[in-house]
Amino acid sequence: MKLASIQAAESKLLLHTYERNPYLFVGGHDVYLRDENGNDFLDLLSGIGVSALGYAHPAIEAAILDQSKRLLHTSNLFYHEGTANLALRLTEISGLDRVFFCNSGTEAWEAALKLARSHARLLREKGRKIGTKFLAMEHSFHGRTMGSVATTHKEKYREPFAPVMPDVEFVRFNDVDDLRAKFSNDVCGICIEPLQGEGGIHPVSKEFFATARELCDSTGALLLADEIQSGLGRTGKWFAYQHYGILPDITTLAKPIAGGIPMGAMLCTDEAALGFTPGQHGTTFGGGPLACAVAIAVLDTMQRENTLAHIQATGEFFKSKLQELATRHDCIVDVRGTGLMLGIEINSAELAKQAAAQMMERRIIINRTSETVLRFLPPYILERKHVEIAVNALDEILKDLAAAYAGTAPAGEKAHG
Repeated sequence: MKLASIQAAESKLLLHTYERNPYLFVGGHDVYLRDENGNDFLDLLSGIGVSALGYAHPAIEAAILDQSKRLLHTSNLFYHEGTANLALRLTEISGLDRVFFCNSGTEAWEAALKLARSHARLLREKGRKIGTKFLAMEHSFHGRTMGSVATTHKEKYREPFAPVMPDVEFVRFNDVDDLRAKFSNDVCGICIEPLQGEGGIHPVSKEFFATARELCDSTGALLLADEIQSGLGRTGKWFAYQHYGILPDITTLAKPIAGGIPMGAMLCTDEAALGFTPGQHGTTFGGGPLACAVAIAVLDTMQRENTLAHIQATGEFFKSKLQELATRHDCIVDVRGTGLMLGIEINSAELAKQAAAQMMERRIIINRTSETVLRFLPPYILERKHVEIAVNALDEILKDLAAAYAGTAPAGEKAHG
């Protein structure tokens, strides 16, 4: 089928939940996606942070082939060899003790919220004074299911589904005074993305993160770190919280964990894990043999090839090139991020929209988040030559857009660029 026929079929058959870009991809290799006409696109988004090892990676292909020949599914009523092997790897690199496997980021976050509520219930049964409230952050994004969306800040995600889960209050991100003012014994959990993704690539400050840890420790509330986008190497460490030397009680993973096979995970301390007993939470497909096999292949490949060091070096180079770009274009107001989770903020939503679209026309895939931020979430195997291709293209695009705006701006009005 060609693009036009697929568009027509989807328009008739699918719920209208996405505004897709008009491109049909049929294959991929390394850091490139290939469209129906055989054109290769440099992918600096990796399926929104999913394809960590790029496309057609031999380790992933081998794991899929081997496991698919043996066993795809058992349900969680029985054992298979993958769950404990993967859980061991995740607990070793995270510093946490136990794992719950699921199928997506929002499922992992739902599990985290349920665990925090249930853990608080146990504390109340022991005579502790602790409530059911969550403190979440302004500009946060945790997913689209009902608990996740309740802790997501933007009204556009919550309002159509009101009333969402109650007992959530939003704190100004990185405002320590606001955090202290809103925290009380009513709170069972503080929800933080150590590096906000959908919110515009904003890192949590060390003081704010440390204060959240201190407040949770004072009452028995749990500190929840959403690492669905920033975790498993994206920032140059296995987890973004490791840049701060602060250990959460719960963290959540998904996107890159199984290289494109749907998978999520919630990790927690032994203390937090007391909140769940058999039957209180579960999943039919989570932690299945295929997803576990591929996730093990991803982690083992990253460790064998010292991928974290590569991410750190390539990320530093990428960020430095974006910072150089900012010195040449007044429309770039900030460059943010760590490792290979980077963003540049543009002073105009329309300019950012056009820049992202024109990058796509040049067969370079990025996206725009929080209206004005161009986001880069490339595969971990990205090389410097790919960075230079992308930055040079963006440089040319911003020059052209600045010239176009200068030609159309009314007299006396400063043009973008």
